[in-house]
Amino acid sequence: MTPGLRLTVLVDNNTLTDRYFTGEPGLSFLLETAGKKILFDTGYSGVFLANAGKMGIDLRDLDHVVLSHGHLDHTGGLVTLVRLLTEAKIEDMPHKVPELVAHPFCFCPREKIPLQNIGSIIEESEVRRQFPVTLSRQPVWITDNLVFLGEIPWEFSFEQAEPGTRRIRFLDGRTEPDHLLDDSALVFRSGAGLVIITGCSHAGICTITEYAREVCGERRVVAIIGGLHLITPSPTRLKETGEYLRQLQLQALYACHCTSLSSKIALAGYCPVKEVGVGLKLEW
Repeated sequence: MTPGLRLTVLVDNNTLTDRYFTGEPGLSFLLETAGKKILFDTGYSGVFLANAGKMGIDLRDLDHVVLSHGHLDHTGGLVTLVRLLTEAKIEDMPHKVPELVAHPFCFCPREKIPLQNIGSIIEESEVRRQFPVTLSRQPVWITDNLVFLGEIPWEFSFEQAEPGTRRIRFLDGRTEPDHLLDDSALVFRSGAGLVIITGCSHAGICTITEYAREVCGERRVVAIIGGLHLITPSPTRLKETGEYLRQLQLQALYACHCTSLSSKIALAGYCPVKEVGVGLKLEW
C-alpha cells in the first residue's frame, strides 16, 4: 500500500478566511509522508515558522528541506531556520539537521535591474556549513514515492519566456542571462496518480507535468498545487495551458502564490480550481 501524503500550507500570498495566520508574497509547504517531514521552500521571511507555531507544528525535526529555485521569496526563510536550529543546539533541545536538496544553481546570485540580487541571501558555502547538501540536476528520490525533479527540460514553446534583464552569476564569476534552469518541483506518486507540487513553475506547469510523468512512469495526474507563474500571461499561453490542464482530468488545481486572480478565473473554465491559503491542509 502506498504511504499517503499530508501537505500543510505554511506560506502563501493569501490566508484562509477566519484563520489568523500571516501571508506574504512567498511560498512554503510542509510535507509529511513515509515517516518523513519535508519543508518545501521557506518563503521570504520567518513567517513560515510563526505560522507553523500557531498550528502546533515543530520544525526542529525536519528530515529534508527542498528548494524549488533560488529566488528570495522561496529561500529567504533559510536564515530563520538556521537560527531555530542553532538555538536548539545551544539549549540542548531535541532537533535534527535536515538534508537540503536543490539544483546546483540555486544559490547563485542573480540580478534583475535595478535589483542587484533577487536570489538567496545565504551563499552556498554558508548553506554547506549549516546543512548536509545535495545539489542535483538529476531527479532525487526523497522517499520511494516522493521525487525532486532536478533540472526540467523545456517541452512546450508557449511556456518559454525570455529572461529580460535577469542575469545569473556563477561561482567562477561568469554571468549570463538567467533562464531559471534551477526551477524545479516535487512529485508524489499516490495510488490515484501524481500530485505535482511547484514553487513558481518558471519552467512551465505543462512542461513540469510532462517531465513528472516521464520520471515517475505514471500518466495519471490527480492534483497540482503551487505557484504557476501566470501573473500576466499572454492569451495564447493561458489558452494553451488551460487546454493542457483540461486533458489531464485533474481532481483539483490548487493555484496559488504567483498566479493572478484573472488567470485562476480563466483556468477554472478548464479544470476544478480550488482555494489556497495559509492553514490549508490536504491529504492524498
